[in-house]
Amino acid sequence: MNTTNTVYFSRINLKSILFDAAALAFIYFVPALSHLLNLPVYLIEPMRLMLILALVHTTKQNAYIVALTLPLFSFLISAHPVLPKMLLIAFELSLNVFLFHLLIKKLRGTFLPIFLSIIASKLVYYSIKFGMIQFAILKSGLISTPIAIQIVMVLIFCFYLTYFYKLKKN
Repeated sequence: MNTTNTVYFSRINLKSILFDAAALAFIYFVPALSHLLNLPVYLIEPMRLMLILALVHTTKQNAYIVALTLPLFSFLISAHPVLPKMLLIAFELSLNVFLFHLLIKKLRGTFLPIFLSIIASKLVYYSIKFGMIQFAILKSGLISTPIAIQIVMVLIFCFYLTYFYKLKKN
């Protein structure tokens, strides 16, 4: 019995470690990909993309690790985003994970919980970012990715998570 638990635990850990390494590599190469493809890859919200993938394909704990470490890793390798924004993004992504797991217990299905968790975490993000801009902690515009693109990405993330979360449960 102990061996079975260890093997299962090891597979989950290995899967999470491999996922985290791939996510870090993706975030590391996003600037190069943007330059190489001459496309603003940041518009697809690469950190949230990795978070959605973590929610579907790894564990709840690993989703928190991804939420906290991707912004930090990006900051450490490129000094972008700036420290206050890095902390804000890590908070927003962690809130997204928390709200998703809270809402999935209270609501039927997965589409509405992920949709509401993304929207709520974005609203909190923009509220705090507005305050940071007002207090001159951040020197940027409030919205850098057009709202229409954000809506499209939210819907893509929601449909992806809904589809693959159902497969994972079955």
